[in-house]
Amino acid sequence: MTTEAPNPRRSVLFVCLGNICRSPLAEGIFQALVDAEGRQDEFTIDSAGTGAYHAGEGADPRSITVAAEHGIHLASVARQVTPEDFDNFEVIVAMDRSNLRSLEHMRTGRLVSSRLVMMRDFDPAGPGGDVPDPYYGGADGFNEVFTMLDRCCRSLLENLDS
Repeated sequence: MTTEAPNPRRSVLFVCLGNICRSPLAEGIFQALVDAEGRQDEFTIDSAGTGAYHAGEGADPRSITVAAEHGIHLASVARQVTPEDFDNFEVIVAMDRSNLRSLEHMRTGRLVSSRLVMMRDFDPAGPGGDVPDPYYGGADGFNEVFTMLDRCCRSLLENLDS
């Protein structure tokens, strides 16, 4: 009789500046994709901000609205990235170059196994570049960011499976 070893949990942390717009959307989208495949037990998914500007707050109401329009509930509460995140997450996904630089600085001098990547590195419509911050704009910016994050999250999940 052969027994399969249990799959190790995959862990993904999505990071933007304040953790109320882009990273909660990415977290919610990625969680919905994992849930749709019945793979909740395989993943730990979270989001955080490089700054603590909105720590303890829920997602921006515009993020909540655009997610709800796609059947996704955003339950995350904003928090700042911690040193432990570099030990606890296999993949840390930055929304833009500024956040990536902040994350690289935060992990300087630490022996960590986490991999830092850019969200748009997984964009099949054109890899590279930043996920624009929709905070100071209107609903159209949030819709555009949702669409971008949806295709990037789908590609990221496929990449993690390969």
